[in-house]
Amino acid sequence: MKSIEKLNLSQNHLSKVPPAVAKLEQIVVLNLCGNRIVHLPREIGLLRNLKVLFVNMNYLCEMPEEVGLCRKLEVLSLSHNFITQLPSTYGDLSKLRKLNLSNNWIVNIPACVFQIKTLDFLHLGSNKIESISDSIKYLECLRILIIDDNNISVLPRAVCLLTSLELLNVDYNNIQALPSDLFLLTNLRRIAWNPLDKGLHVINNPLVKPLTDYVDGGLDILFSYLKDIKNLN
Repeated sequence: MKSIEKLNLSQNHLSKVPPAVAKLEQIVVLNLCGNRIVHLPREIGLLRNLKVLFVNMNYLCEMPEEVGLCRKLEVLSLSHNFITQLPSTYGDLSKLRKLNLSNNWIVNIPACVFQIKTLDFLHLGSNKIESISDSIKYLECLRILIIDDNNISVLPRAVCLLTSLELLNVDYNNIQALPSDLFLLTNLRRIAWNPLDKGLHVINNPLVKPLTDYVDGGLDILFSYLKDIKNLN
């Protein structure tokens, strides 16, 4: 099996991954979704050709720091686990483009995430996140940022510096006001309702009036309003 490049072990009731996984030296895609895995072995860091790792829908509370040695990793999906943090070594994943941490127990966005400047997709939905650090501004390549269904009360100005954003989803939070520089996100084409649509998802928040009226009117009206607010300040 040393020459295998793709291995799908999803939905197999696996409770653990043996250390012998390190022998899969040529593995590029490893799918472990939908099992009963509680821990991943440290030896997974020896998979130096690994580009895609799916460990969704398991029982992970933490991830081994050795995954940070998989420097070719481009896609890492860890949704539907019990993860609260990521090791600092993940900041070394210099080719990672897509990171899915949705449906976990994260309160603070892991600091290492802000070091992965190649990210173009970041899903943090359905966690327990209370705030977005200003360090989010370093993720300049982000096109899709999903952070819906959390406990966020303030959308920081730093988000407005992510000018490559095509989809920003902050639905189902506690946001009452939008930053006045939101109009800088010119790639957000519309107010989006369908979760799969690109655009700005913000409708399920306790936005104070008159913002709710402007949101209903569409992005052009909303951005015009925010520009006026900024000029007044």
